[in-house]
Amino acid sequence: MVPPAMLTLASYSFGDALLTVLEVALFVAWLCLLFYVFADIFRSHDLSGFAKALWCLFIIILPWLGSLIYIIARGNGIHERSVAQQKASEDAFRTYIRQTAGTQGSASIDELERLSNLHKQGSLSDEEFEKAKSTLLAAQQSQ
Repeated sequence: MVPPAMLTLASYSFGDALLTVLEVALFVAWLCLLFYVFADIFRSHDLSGFAKALWCLFIIILPWLGSLIYIIARGNGIHERSVAQQKASEDAFRTYIRQTAGTQGSASIDELERLSNLHKQGSLSDEEFEKAKSTLLAAQQSQ
């Protein structure tokens, strides 16, 4: 006598396997669409909180239909909001890099300029100037 599990596996054809792969691919595509739509809903600044809640509720109750209607109704702004968010992130990153790189370099340049002015005025001797300059440059290199 053959166990029932073996009968089920024996009746699972290659076509059934392809259908399962297609179903899994569609499910993954639907999840990607769902996350993308939810991200756009919460990224959108032109929707009120009530409108966001209604869209979320509609998409939770009727996921396929809600997602498709959202894309049809608000599809023209999805790309624009995505690009605006990426641009804002890139600008913030570039500003951070400029601030971080600028503070270390400009502080040492200002200090060197101040030392040079003191040396030119005669407030610092040649030895004192060279010692202060080497100390400042060594501190800059250690950072």
